[in-house]
Amino acid sequence: MIEFYPQIKMVHIFLALGSGAIFALRGAGVLANMRWPHWLVVRWTSYAVDTSLLTAALMLLTILPGAMFSNGWLTAKLVLLVVYIVLGVFAIKRARTRAAKAVCYVAALATFGMVYSIARAHHPLGFLHGLLG
Repeated sequence: MIEFYPQIKMVHIFLALGSGAIFALRGAGVLANMRWPHWLVVRWTSYAVDTSLLTAALMLLTILPGAMFSNGWLTAKLVLLVVYIVLGVFAIKRARTRAAKAVCYVAALATFGMVYSIARAHHPLGFLHGLLG
Protein backbone atom coordinates (compact mmCIF):
# COMPACT_ATOMS: atom_id res chain seq x y z
CA MET A 1 0.00 0.00 0.00
CA ILE A 2 3.05 2.24 0.32
CA GLU A 3 2.86 2.92 -3.43
CA PHE A 4 -0.39 4.84 -2.84
CA TYR A 5 1.02 6.99 -0.04
CA PRO A 6 1.44 10.18 -2.17
CA GLN A 7 -2.11 9.97 -3.51
CA ILE A 8 -3.63 9.28 -0.10
CA LYS A 9 -1.62 12.13 1.39
CA MET A 10 -2.89 14.54 -1.28
CA VAL A 11 -6.48 13.43 -0.67
CA HIS A 12 -5.92 13.91 3.07
CA ILE A 13 -4.59 17.45 2.53
CA PHE A 14 -7.47 18.33 0.18
CA LEU A 15 -10.06 16.98 2.63
CA ALA A 16 -8.42 18.76 5.60
CA LEU A 17 -8.57 22.10 3.80
CA GLY A 18 -12.12 21.38 2.67
CA SER A 19 -13.18 20.49 6.20
CA GLY A 20 -11.66 23.71 7.55
CA ALA A 21 -13.36 25.75 4.84
CA ILE A 22 -16.74 24.17 5.54
CA PHE A 23 -16.33 24.87 9.26
CA ALA A 24 -15.28 28.47 8.59
CA LEU A 25 -18.35 29.05 6.41
CA ARG A 26 -20.75 27.30 8.78
CA GLY A 27 -19.38 29.18 11.79
CA ALA A 28 -19.65 32.51 10.01
CA GLY A 29 -23.22 31.62 9.01
CA VAL A 30 -24.12 30.71 12.60
CA LEU A 31 -22.67 34.00 13.88
CA ALA A 32 -24.69 35.86 11.24
CA ASN A 33 -27.86 34.09 12.48
CA MET A 34 -28.44 32.38 9.15
CA ARG A 35 -30.43 29.16 8.85
CA TRP A 36 -28.43 27.33 6.18
CA PRO A 37 -25.56 26.20 8.48
CA HIS A 38 -28.07 23.92 10.25
CA TRP A 39 -29.58 22.44 7.09
CA LEU A 40 -29.33 18.69 6.87
CA VAL A 41 -27.49 18.73 3.54
CA VAL A 42 -24.83 21.10 4.93
CA ARG A 43 -24.33 18.97 8.04
CA TRP A 44 -24.17 15.75 6.02
CA THR A 45 -21.64 17.27 3.64
CA SER A 46 -19.54 18.22 6.64
CA TYR A 47 -19.88 14.72 8.11
CA ALA A 48 -18.97 13.09 4.79
CA VAL A 49 -15.86 15.22 4.36
CA ASP A 50 -14.77 14.66 7.97
CA THR A 51 -15.36 10.89 7.74
CA SER A 52 -13.34 10.72 4.51
CA LEU A 53 -10.62 12.81 6.15
CA LEU A 54 -10.45 10.43 9.10
CA THR A 55 -10.36 7.45 6.74
CA ALA A 56 -7.45 8.94 4.79
CA ALA A 57 -5.62 9.71 8.04
CA LEU A 58 -6.06 6.15 9.26
CA MET A 59 -4.85 4.83 5.92
CA LEU A 60 -1.72 6.96 6.22
CA LEU A 61 -1.15 5.67 9.74
CA THR A 62 -1.57 2.08 8.55
CA ILE A 63 1.00 2.61 5.83
CA LEU A 64 3.49 4.04 8.34
CA PRO A 65 2.41 2.46 11.66
CA GLY A 66 5.45 3.55 13.66
CA ALA A 67 4.98 7.17 12.66
CA MET A 68 2.38 7.93 15.32
CA PHE A 69 4.67 7.46 18.27
CA SER A 70 7.98 8.42 16.69
CA ASN A 71 6.93 11.86 15.54
CA GLY A 72 6.03 14.44 18.17
CA TRP A 73 4.35 16.55 15.54
CA LEU A 74 1.72 13.88 14.82
CA THR A 75 0.89 13.65 18.51
CA ALA A 76 0.63 17.45 18.77
CA LYS A 77 -1.61 17.46 15.71
CA LEU A 78 -3.94 14.86 17.21
CA VAL A 79 -4.19 16.69 20.55
CA LEU A 80 -5.00 19.95 18.78
CA LEU A 81 -7.49 18.14 16.56
CA VAL A 82 -9.48 17.15 19.65
CA VAL A 83 -9.32 20.77 20.89
CA TYR A 84 -10.47 21.98 17.45
CA ILE A 85 -13.43 19.58 17.43
CA VAL A 86 -14.58 20.61 20.92
CA LEU A 87 -14.27 24.31 20.10
CA GLY A 88 -16.09 23.73 16.81
CA VAL A 89 -19.00 22.00 18.53
CA PHE A 90 -19.35 24.92 20.92
CA ALA A 91 -19.03 27.44 18.09
CA ILE A 92 -21.73 25.82 15.97
CA LYS A 93 -24.30 24.67 18.51
CA ARG A 94 -23.36 24.21 22.19
CA ALA A 95 -22.36 27.71 23.33
CA ARG A 96 -25.29 29.54 24.87
CA THR A 97 -24.53 33.10 23.84
CA ARG A 98 -23.51 34.63 20.54
CA ALA A 99 -20.37 36.05 22.18
CA ALA A 100 -19.34 32.62 23.45
CA LYS A 101 -19.94 31.16 19.98
CA ALA A 102 -17.76 33.89 18.49
CA VAL A 103 -14.93 33.23 20.95
CA CYS A 104 -15.10 29.49 20.29
CA TYR A 105 -15.24 30.10 16.54
CA VAL A 106 -12.12 32.28 16.53
CA ALA A 107 -10.31 29.88 18.87
CA ALA A 108 -11.27 26.92 16.64
CA LEU A 109 -9.97 28.71 13.54
CA ALA A 110 -6.72 29.54 15.33
CA THR A 111 -6.41 25.90 16.41
CA PHE A 112 -7.05 24.74 12.85
CA GLY A 113 -4.34 27.14 11.69
CA MET A 114 -1.92 25.68 14.20
CA VAL A 115 -2.77 22.11 13.13
CA TYR A 116 -2.09 23.14 9.52
CA SER A 117 1.16 24.81 10.55
CA ILE A 118 2.32 21.72 12.44
CA ALA A 119 1.51 19.51 9.46
CA ARG A 120 3.46 21.77 7.09
CA ALA A 121 6.47 22.17 9.38
CA HIS A 122 6.51 18.55 10.65
CA HIS A 123 7.35 20.02 14.02
CA PRO A 124 5.20 20.15 17.21
CA LEU A 125 5.57 23.95 17.38
CA GLY A 126 4.57 24.50 13.76
CA PHE A 127 5.33 28.01 12.55
CA LEU A 128 6.44 28.94 16.07
CA HIS A 129 9.48 26.70 15.59
CA GLY A 130 10.81 29.15 12.99
CA LEU A 131 10.09 32.14 15.21
CA LEU A 132 11.53 30.70 18.39
CA GLY A 133 14.54 29.05 16.78
